[in-house]
Amino acid sequence: MGYAIAMEAAIQGAEVTLISGPTQLHINHPLITRIDVVSAQEMFEASMLHFPNCDAAILSAAVADFTPKIVADKKIKEKQSLTIELQPTPDIAQHIGAIKQPHQVVCGFALETHNAIEHAKAKLIKKNFDCIILNSLTDKGAGFGHDTNKISIIDTSGNCTHFELKKKTEVAKDIILTLATLLAQKHSI
Repeated sequence: MGYAIAMEAAIQGAEVTLISGPTQLHINHPLITRIDVVSAQEMFEASMLHFPNCDAAILSAAVADFTPKIVADKKIKEKQSLTIELQPTPDIAQHIGAIKQPHQVVCGFALETHNAIEHAKAKLIKKNFDCIILNSLTDKGAGFGHDTNKISIIDTSGNCTHFELKKKTEVAKDIILTLATLLAQKHSI
């Protein structure tokens, strides 16, 4: 979904910085600069470096909430007993929302399994987003592993717009249109 959003933003004329975790996906557009990261910490650092110079951020990556406290530097043999101690990863969305300036727009994502709209609205407020894109996991053909998705977009006024299942490239157009509208509203104030 993130790659479709980046491409649509570039097609619409935006200069895009795409911070991407490991993937087999490729993207080629002169307005897109891709920054590859491997860990949640690297994604956090790249996001903190680039966000202050952006007009907007769309936070579509599903970053793990926890990471191993100690990373093995060699293969762990199968006969060894194994205990993995985890530590929280930096909350990229929380940090971005905390440093967001009045002229910037931040769109977050939520993937919920129950009480989806209620939980997405709470996340919208907690993370200081301008809107949140709620992904569906309950609809056939939506979410991960598909070329299609079904979303709802919730704004800070509590308005919730539901979209039908469609190709991710079309979903990206809906998201970029929402982002452009929010940016226009902020710049007209």
